[in-house]
Amino acid sequence: MATYKPITPQELPKFAGIKTFMRLPHTRTLADVDFAIVGIPWDGGTSYRTGQRSGPDAVRKVSVTLRPYNLAQDIDLFDACSGVDYGDLAVIPGYIEDTYRMIEAELDSLVQCGVIPIAIGGDHSITLPELRAIAKKQGPVALIHFDSHTDTNVQYFGKPYYHGSPFRRAVEENLLQPNHSVQIGMRGSVYSKDAYEDSKTLGFDVIPMVEVREIGLGPLLQRIQNRVGEAKVFVTFDIDVVDPAFAPGTGTPEVGGFTSGEAIELARGLKGLNFVGFDVVEVLPDLDVADLAALVAANIVYEFIALIAIGKKRAAETLGRV
Repeated sequence: MATYKPITPQELPKFAGIKTFMRLPHTRTLADVDFAIVGIPWDGGTSYRTGQRSGPDAVRKVSVTLRPYNLAQDIDLFDACSGVDYGDLAVIPGYIEDTYRMIEAELDSLVQCGVIPIAIGGDHSITLPELRAIAKKQGPVALIHFDSHTDTNVQYFGKPYYHGSPFRRAVEENLLQPNHSVQIGMRGSVYSKDAYEDSKTLGFDVIPMVEVREIGLGPLLQRIQNRVGEAKVFVTFDIDVVDPAFAPGTGTPEVGGFTSGEAIELARGLKGLNFVGFDVVEVLPDLDVADLAALVAANIVYEFIALIAIGKKRAAETLGRV
């Protein structure tokens, strides 16, 4: 039985209490913890709309309706693992490099204790310091990147850090294994015919949305599994990979994306991989309609927890057979 698990509605009604993710205990205790929800309220790396700093709060608020048994994966999350809401990490508005150092330092304490971080952003620039913290313990890792943009740009107004460049920087800093990494869902208008060539040159397998529609979700998931293989993997999910009809609250929306149901199916299809971290980014509550983007994001985080629980359960069963 999990050491840390959500409060039930029989203990306290859903509308009451401090809004942690899924009503998990808010604590910074790391003993007997398998995963920690971490808010990163940062939007200083955006290039268009701002307000993603409020994303963690919005996702937590809608998560109160999530329940512990995942029928699709046939697992009770908190029979298999223990998790907490670690709260928000500190940031310094307007100072991205200082904020990066703070994020990396705080996450380092979790990662070194063997806790799997699940971050809620915040804009996509936050993934770089997350990867820095993880690489300190795990070395370079594989990346599964769901997004409508590749985020491998060289610079923005001559500056190296913003939400359009984290994965170029991550390759340059040897935080990733590009030969085991994949980017999925890219679409929308671009500046040139070779818009995705930079990512391919860096070593990523790039699967734009037009190709996703040609091959279908089943073959796509098999391709992801084959690409990652046995490598340790970080999953990053930009909410704008979902069509704005299903997730309108985001900074740089692109039409023609995944439905919310497809997004959940993609997350579920990752089971069996060796996960070392996750994040969901770019939820912008001020432009969200009926909390739709926040709701999709909360359910993606829920599926991430299920993936961790499945891994823990399989490991325990394997150990029991030895």
